[in-house]
Amino acid sequence: MKVLVIGAGNMGLTYAEGMASSPLLSKHKLRIFDTDPKKIETLNQQPQFDVYDNLEDCLPKADIVFIAVKPYHSEELFKTMKPMLNDEQIFVSLMAGVTIETIQQQISRNKVVRTMPNLPAQVGKGVTSYTESEEVSKVELLMVRNLIDTTGTSIHVDTENFIDASTGISGSGPAYVFYFMQSMLEAALKMGFSDYDSKVLVSNTFEGAIELFNQNDISPESWIAKVASKGGTTQAAIDSMDDNNVKQLIEEAAYAAFDRAVELGKK
Repeated sequence: MKVLVIGAGNMGLTYAEGMASSPLLSKHKLRIFDTDPKKIETLNQQPQFDVYDNLEDCLPKADIVFIAVKPYHSEELFKTMKPMLNDEQIFVSLMAGVTIETIQQQISRNKVVRTMPNLPAQVGKGVTSYTESEEVSKVELLMVRNLIDTTGTSIHVDTENFIDASTGISGSGPAYVFYFMQSMLEAALKMGFSDYDSKVLVSNTFEGAIELFNQNDISPESWIAKVASKGGTTQAAIDSMDDNNVKQLIEEAAYAAFDRAVELGKK
């Protein structure tokens, strides 16, 4: 199988690095395309890739094409791609807000899988939601899923509405976590901890809490109750967050990302 990734930005390169070792590629190296000379130079130093700066040299013979460019670059890219394509190719979009119908119309091809990746894919802990056009067969979808899973795990969803929704949860979600972490780091520094100790306190607290959650069938609400005793220090913190509607604000933030993803899809 010949797999091509178009775009060597954060997501494109992350998925390329994960998929490069997939047995699905058989004897073929993963192909990666970009137009940035500096990126091309860096990519050429990685032996697991066949690197291209000309689409005509790599696109026509690719079986599965991952599209990992910024959404605002997609229309121009699709115009360039269109004359080089064939009906058997499968196109996997890593772009936020670009609908399957839009891709089909602009490239005049029907086999499209739309995904929503997230940044932890860089460390093999990503979660990618995906859905497909009706022209994609079950066997083809399984191949795509196996490739996606090289960067973590995946969730199949029935409609593109869930792709937009997952943008608000998993796609943008790491930024919410980093936002919370930054707030805790700043609090630790104000309390007098060093930069190093602040990072250890915060990062290990997050890591430990997530591990507890993953290893047990207990809701976050139940874990809070285990930590927060009546009249204690943790309850004081939880009361402060409740008084300031932090939970509601986080929900509203997730919906803001969701709504923006829908809005982008209409443009």
